[in-house]
Amino acid sequence: MTARAPASPLRNRNFFRLWSGGLINDLGDWTLLVALPVYVFQLTGSALITSTVFVVELIPGLIAGQFAGVLVDRWDRKRILVIGGLVQAACLLPLLLVTSTGGLWIVYIVAAVQACLARLCAPAKAALVPSLVEREQLAPANSLSAVGDNLARLVGSPLGGLAVQAFGLPGVVAIDAATYLASSALIAGIRVPRVAGPATSAAESALATHEGFRAAWIDGIRTIRRDRRLTAVLGIAALSQLSQGIFVVLFVVFVLERLGGSGRDVGLIRGVQAIGGVAGGILVGWLGRRVSPRTLIGWGFVLFGLLSLATWNLPSVTTAIGFYVGLFVFVGIPGVATSTGLMTTIQMLTPATHLGRVFATFETGAAALAAIGVLAAGALADTFGVVAILDVQALIYVLCGGVALVVLRADPRAAPA
Repeated sequence: MTARAPASPLRNRNFFRLWSGGLINDLGDWTLLVALPVYVFQLTGSALITSTVFVVELIPGLIAGQFAGVLVDRWDRKRILVIGGLVQAACLLPLLLVTSTGGLWIVYIVAAVQACLARLCAPAKAALVPSLVEREQLAPANSLSAVGDNLARLVGSPLGGLAVQAFGLPGVVAIDAATYLASSALIAGIRVPRVAGPATSAAESALATHEGFRAAWIDGIRTIRRDRRLTAVLGIAALSQLSQGIFVVLFVVFVLERLGGSGRDVGLIRGVQAIGGVAGGILVGWLGRRVSPRTLIGWGFVLFGLLSLATWNLPSVTTAIGFYVGLFVFVGIPGVATSTGLMTTIQMLTPATHLGRVFATFETGAAALAAIGVLAAGALADTFGVVAILDVQALIYVLCGGVALVVLRADPRAAPA
């Protein structure tokens, strides 16, 4: 790497390959995420059976998350992404055998394997970024990753539905396999610098290579506990996902009952947030060079929470769907600010040898809290009312922002402990 960082991380050939490869891979993930449930529903006509696809994707991913973190810190991260994409493509092939409800077990196995592979590749990608860009470019790089995530969601979601409708499951397999193969080809061309991250002692290197899985996992937890700021960041991220889990369930009820909208309106309002995410990624990429990750996390969550609080209580003023479409586009901007700040802070505070385990803990904890939010939302809303629980959901975001502004006073740009 050169001493002087380029104006944009995308001018860095290696990061551009990682970013574009990740975008294409995420496109495949979103295509499959939408296509499989649609296909299962077309095949069975059962909402209950269709919902099991989501359960099958969730549980193996949660179980595999911590093992994935250890593997990411043991193995070459670029190789994980390249081979992971190839395996993702190969694992789609059994879907070609599914022609009736008797083949649903194949769909479940493929969904579970894909979820586990995604849990392996996600921390590998995040842990590889600090090896490819200068330290001061981490925030802009992470904001670009957020742009890619939202672009993949914008394109992949409708593509999955259209593909299964027009070409059936074989068409989905062909499109999805092509995205995974293209992603692997792009990432294979990355040149990772020999010296990546802070220097480590021989003992640390040996630990990362030879220790048992259990000892490696415990060492990753200790790394988090040793740094109060890192512990706080992971706690904030998990708490925010509890709020997100509540939102996923009650947002549907809010649109249908409070706004008097339709199922189409639910999809429209939910989907346009990704447009704000793309715009927010561009804005945060510019801000990332001028403000600290603490500011992005703290004020991003505060703004996100206040906008959410206003949204849940505005139906007394207007129920015009167009108004809420515009509001949700805007909400996507602070959403990207918080995710960029969280990713950047974790990368800055974590030793390079432990990034995989820390990111896996981050993602697994977030997924677990989101699941709790999903499960609790309905029961709480029946007891206390939808708007009351959504107000609490919004205030959780404000709380996350306040905690970040207080706890992260020390500059996270400092070297890891």
